[in-house]
Amino acid sequence: MDGDGRLHTLAAAIPTGWLVDPGRKQRRQVTEAILLVGGKGTRLRPLTVNTPKPMVPAAGVPFLTHQLARARAAGVDHVVMATSYLAEVFEPYFGDGSQLGLHLEYVTEEEPLGTGGAIRNVASRLHSRPDEPVLIFNGDILSGLDIRALVSEHEAAGADVSLHLTRVTDPRAFGLVPTDGAGRVTAFLEKPQTPEEIVTDQINAGAYVFNRSVIDTIPAGRPVSVERETFPGLLAAGAHLHGMVDSTYWLDLGTPQSFVRGSADLVLGRAPSPAVPGRCGERLILESAEVADDAKLTGGSVAGARAAVGSGARIDGSALLDGAVIAPGARIRDSLIGAGARIGAHTVLDGAVIGDGAVIGEGNELRGGIRVWCDARIPAGAVRFSSDQ
Repeated sequence: MDGDGRLHTLAAAIPTGWLVDPGRKQRRQVTEAILLVGGKGTRLRPLTVNTPKPMVPAAGVPFLTHQLARARAAGVDHVVMATSYLAEVFEPYFGDGSQLGLHLEYVTEEEPLGTGGAIRNVASRLHSRPDEPVLIFNGDILSGLDIRALVSEHEAAGADVSLHLTRVTDPRAFGLVPTDGAGRVTAFLEKPQTPEEIVTDQINAGAYVFNRSVIDTIPAGRPVSVERETFPGLLAAGAHLHGMVDSTYWLDLGTPQSFVRGSADLVLGRAPSPAVPGRCGERLILESAEVADDAKLTGGSVAGARAAVGSGARIDGSALLDGAVIAPGARIRDSLIGAGARIGAHTVLDGAVIGDGAVIGEGNELRGGIRVWCDARIPAGAVRFSSDQ
């Protein structure tokens, strides 16, 4: 459990309450959620070599903390985590959830079951009645979704499943989810290959409300994709699937670049979370970090627990994880420095990802999305420029 008491402080800051739809009678509270946290985070390596993706720190705390805090603020008090990769990491940190005002349970997949299979695999831990709503969300989405509004729309529409949809400028990298004038989902379309196939800019944003009875219809004991099998199957069977378009902040944290951006946006206050351990602003420096008086952290940068930043260093839009050491005169921009990594004097990093325990000697210059593996050693002046292009 977090030794500096951040979970205790967080619990006191999270409100509770009933779901209220203005102008209508008080609605039923959503009390249960399933959190899908079993992915390997392959695109985030080397950050996920030692840490599951939802536990990589964003704005000073494991990213999962932000999701749990927002669920609690929406009235959820029971969360079942569907774990798989590095499953042993979650419970020692969050325990039974009482310090967050939650009751947490953990279910580990012996073999990967996909999104739908993971949901079905934890169904026995739910307490909801068949007609009651269960919130389901992915462990790698940073969102400003109004959870209460999603549940309220689900109930008002009489839907079997409701999906959070968001609009994107370029939907070619996503599956499309068109809806009719009443918000009813009409199709699930694969990634468009031609301009003619782009019939909507709405995409699946990774948060759902399921009636409990629908969860029990997902096949058990085998891999199931909720996106490719469950949703299209329900639609074909005549189920009512509702889509709520909420175009507030939304970011998929699947790549190092987006993860660094998400962490910075949390610190800057662009992405909402009651779990940021400090005031929003240009920088977040945890109490146990040491930053030289003339060092400058800007753009939502974070100095994690026991991190150290030397004299004259400049850190912009970057995250220094626990125990990272930045030597005097270093210049770091839009980068993520892993736990215990050491960056030498006057080294320049731009868009770099440095794995846990890596050592970058002085006078190096690494740019363009370069990734340095955990515990790697780069001698002084060995690299003047590199790119993943």
